[in-house]
This record gives sequence, C-alpha cells and structure tokens, in this order.
Amino acid sequence: MSLGLGIVLFAIGAILAFAVNVTVDWIDVTTVGYILMGAGALVIILGIVLIARRRNTVSTSRTSVDPATGERVRRDETSTPDGPAAY
Repeated sequence: MSLGLGIVLFAIGAILAFAVNVTVDWIDVTTVGYILMGAGALVIILGIVLIARRRNTVSTSRTSVDPATGERVRRDETSTPDGPAAY
C-alpha cells in the first residue's frame, strides 16, 4: 500500500509541477507539485525499507520423539530478527 501511495503522490505532483499551467493568487501550483513529488519519493523509500525488513525471517523445524507414547512430534517455529511485535 505504501508503494502505491508513493507512486500516486509522485504522479500527481509531477502533473501539477509540469503539466498544469494555472495561476492562482493564493497558492503556487508548481510548488505544491514539487512538495507532493518529494512526499511521494519519501513514501516510496520508506515502503521499500519496510518491505525489506519484513522479509528477514528465520524458520526452525524440530522433530523429536515423545517418550511417553513413542510418537514423532514436529514443531515449526517462524520468527523475525526484530520479534513479532515490531510490525
């Protein structure tokens, strides 16, 4: 979602900065376009960083024998380096 939002902000900012030739007394449309382009670029970078952090996972699989029944027990654990509460 953050990548999509960043691309939309950047695209709207580029349209306002380069394609719209409107003069408004109380606001500079070109400056608003540049601000939206900067915000979009920032959101894209943050989105990429968050996606990269989310993909660092550690998976552990253990197989043991239950001494009481003699059955094999398989335990799968998945964790992230920062812990599950980081997201």
